[in-house]
Amino acid sequence: MDNSSGVGVLDKAALVLSALESGPATLAGLVGATGLARPTAHRLAVALEHHRMVARDMQGRFILGPRLSELAAAAGEDRLLATAGPVLTHLRDITGESAQLYRRQGDMRICVAAAERLSGLRDTVPVGSTLTMKAGSSAQILMAWEEPERLHRGLQGARFTATALSGVRRRGWAQSIGEREPGVASVSAPVRGPSNRVVAAVSVSGPIERLTRHPGRMHAQAVIDAAGRLSEALRRTG
Repeated sequence: MDNSSGVGVLDKAALVLSALESGPATLAGLVGATGLARPTAHRLAVALEHHRMVARDMQGRFILGPRLSELAAAAGEDRLLATAGPVLTHLRDITGESAQLYRRQGDMRICVAAAERLSGLRDTVPVGSTLTMKAGSSAQILMAWEEPERLHRGLQGARFTATALSGVRRRGWAQSIGEREPGVASVSAPVRGPSNRVVAAVSVSGPIERLTRHPGRMHAQAVIDAAGRLSEALRRTG
């Protein structure tokens, strides 16, 4: 198959990046893997380093750079948001409650997508809303699988405990009853990226009168299924 795009310098840069996919390479290694002339391989690797697409390891060998991870994360986020709309709408329709998708941003969580209940009493969380990581079922989800040190730090002043988060990890879902806001209950489950890391939380929320004081019994499975569909979308490449 011809891998030429007709833009020679890009084709050669792609050769360099492909060569580094299998691990660190010296300049001689790059020349051998790409078939490029030594000055050309060096010039391209240094130019790619300038753009953070290539970096150096402790031995001075060329390696793939941090910019590629940033672009990959952005692509994953776009894929998550592109899939979120229909999944949240379906979750809202089968539960009859408002559905949200949250991502962690530092010490807060942000609502990045939502499907509102169409009528009646509802818990409205507009897209872009920034909420605390100290209360609420989605905060529990975004905290539960954190590194121990960050988890212990995050529990300071939280409305939930380490024991509660242990239960969340065991069950695979979280619930809250009046934790974030009086009279509001919610159920959340984790969305996992390709590395199995928790990247977001899917929630349904509404008045305790409808969700009862055991909202997980009613909606945990639906929320887990929705989170599973989003996780699957993130695992698909291309």
